[in-house]
Amino acid sequence: MKKFNIKAGFVGFGEVNTPREFIDKRCAAAAAELEKRGITLVQTAPVSDDPAGQQAARAAKELAAHDFDALIVCVAGWIPSWAVFQTIERFKHKPILLWGLSGWRENGHFVTTADQAGTTALRLAFSEMGYRFKYLVNFKDSEPRYDEAATWLRAASAAAQMHGTLIGMSGYRDMRLFNTLYDGCSLKSVVGTEIEHFDLLEITEIASQIPPCEIEAQAKRIRAEWKFIREPQPGTIENTVRLALAFLRKITDRGYDAFSFCDVDGVKKLMKFAPAGSLALLHCLTDIPTVPENDSCGAVTELIVQFLTGQTPAYMEFYEFTKNSALMGVPDYVPKSVVDGPVTVMPNAFGSFGEGLLNVSKVKTGQVTLARLAMAGGKYVLHTALAQARTPEQWEEAGWAPPAPQLPSLEMVFDFPADEFLRNVEGQHYIVSYGDNTALLREYCSISGIEYLETR
Repeated sequence: MKKFNIKAGFVGFGEVNTPREFIDKRCAAAAAELEKRGITLVQTAPVSDDPAGQQAARAAKELAAHDFDALIVCVAGWIPSWAVFQTIERFKHKPILLWGLSGWRENGHFVTTADQAGTTALRLAFSEMGYRFKYLVNFKDSEPRYDEAATWLRAASAAAQMHGTLIGMSGYRDMRLFNTLYDGCSLKSVVGTEIEHFDLLEITEIASQIPPCEIEAQAKRIRAEWKFIREPQPGTIENTVRLALAFLRKITDRGYDAFSFCDVDGVKKLMKFAPAGSLALLHCLTDIPTVPENDSCGAVTELIVQFLTGQTPAYMEFYEFTKNSALMGVPDYVPKSVVDGPVTVMPNAFGSFGEGLLNVSKVKTGQVTLARLAMAGGKYVLHTALAQARTPEQWEEAGWAPPAPQLPSLEMVFDFPADEFLRNVEGQHYIVSYGDNTALLREYCSISGIEYLETR
């Protein structure tokens, strides 16, 4: 699990005539609960509506001295709107959580500082002024909504981290597919990432310069750590290691955040072997997400999911559907993060391609979230669905040299008819993460201006 620093500004508000201890104490309690949930806060003392606006000016200056991904406007009592906007106007470009606290019980009765008078006076103004914000209120006599606030802040942090990311891609448009293409300008504008292409020739040149001792060391490692179904042909392990180390050198040198490559029309066609084992090894050496076949939106989805969850997600593709499930698998590799037990490989060849180390590892089961970003009708859409991932029946993909391998795969069982999912399916590859991550993805889309589409 990869950990990312989630950093947010925090400023509380309450009217100048409200006893200050009521405002300070509850804002401090809310901030402490967020910090318990892994949020790093840049805090400034609460602001009231002093006639000269000195408190607003002070808070704005203190917040501006730090960098953060989102701003929490914590309303702990009635506050005239001007004091809020004087404080936050210079942070209008950031996502903002407009969060109203609630009162408390004391001596047998309920006490309130009119928190929601403050938030309801602000919501429409926030909207009309073009702020990107989430409006959240704590409900009277209910548990405070700390988890919801933390989820939104995690999504805001992921949206911020996506800006400036760089995805490496060896080659372009594997198998002349259409749904793996992308528009560079809109991707940079909306999501914030850029894709850098390079030729496979560069990788072959890097591979030719890797010292034999490094290849031997990694070959010895995978023989010790991986489970081999049978003995590979001479040179298969060395080819696997050499390509993995060449990819790793390029990724490290350029600082890529995710990686994709031309598989069928690239490595297999030009280097004459299947690169599955190389990618399995790459995932043992680095935790960046990868997807084959120049799948642009697949790589972007993986990166979003990683920033949101900390997981190194896997890609899987559809093979078959039942009325309420999908058989998903991969004809090459899965990252170590989703493997149940040891990484297991089988030397095998497919069609006219030479032998490679096919990853045939068993995959973890449990609740999963399926997700894919796509460009549909000129706008970005993120499609998600929950499923229970189960070990599938024995099956094989025709075309592999006998004995055919059992590919890494899962039976994705839906709580709805598969036809409902298929109505909006965005491609053959979907990104798999464990647990229910739909709330994180929904908030991310809201913050980033992406249409969120969930089949449920």
